[in-house]
Amino acid sequence: MKTMQEFMAHTIQDLYSAETQALEAMSQLVELAQSDQLRQAIQVHQRETEQHVKRLEVIARQMGIEPDGETCLAMEGLIEEAQDLLAQLEEPELADAAIIGAAQKMEHYEIASYGTARTLAQQAGLTQVADLLQTTLKEEKATDEKLTYIATNSVNQKAVQS
Repeated sequence: MKTMQEFMAHTIQDLYSAETQALEAMSQLVELAQSDQLRQAIQVHQRETEQHVKRLEVIARQMGIEPDGETCLAMEGLIEEAQDLLAQLEEPELADAAIIGAAQKMEHYEIASYGTARTLAQQAGLTQVADLLQTTLKEEKATDEKLTYIATNSVNQKAVQS
């Protein structure tokens, strides 16, 4: 990469890869979740993530790039780590706590990535792109907060008691 434009293109493509990988992983997490509240939260975020993918496609068009062009190795690793951990668990109550932990790691990566992309877009004068990225950033933060709430108000308590 030689230019800021190339770096921004890479960042958007990396996010697109991360979101599409996360969508696939969420289907697995929904199946493994024991808590109805957790399952519903993941399903809601799945629908939001579908919108995130569409927003990134709009952003890519506005920037004149293809959305797919990178593989997000970080998300790949986070998903692999989650799958390995969940395969080792024997107690269903622990699974929900592990799912939340894995999902929050994914959310935190996305929060950092969207924050970076938004700031780059702002500084490059791409106001519409920055606004779209900010919308997604807010949704990612809200999901993280919702997962924390579920963990601290039910799931972790059940895991401790098991």
